[in-house]
Amino acid sequence: MSLSVVPKPENLASLVLFLRGDKVLLDTDLASLYGVETKALNQAVTRNGDRFPDDFMFRLSPEEAEAVPRLRSQNVTLKRGRHSKYLPRAFTEQGVASHGVFWSYAACNASG
Repeated sequence: MSLSVVPKPENLASLVLFLRGDKVLLDTDLASLYGVETKALNQAVTRNGDRFPDDFMFRLSPEEAEAVPRLRSQNVTLKRGRHSKYLPRAFTEQGVASHGVFWSYAACNASG
């Protein structure tokens, strides 16, 4: 089964954040663009860590995560299954661009 997923620039503009001097996409947004669960994307990254040097990807610090409005909880208590217990990963523009084939492969494997 072949899966060709090509995110369109107009779909990316509102998702791009500027962190640590780089344009980045969060793991949740990247997973959504490729039609996979965030958990599946992060598992694929963990299993293939050697493909993701620090200039391709990093974990947000607690302060960075708090500064991103869509990551902050509006509730005093977290609801089970609705909030991540891990800090999100941020993928740099270089990391996203150079791993398009990897993401398509990961999406294909996660969906079937």
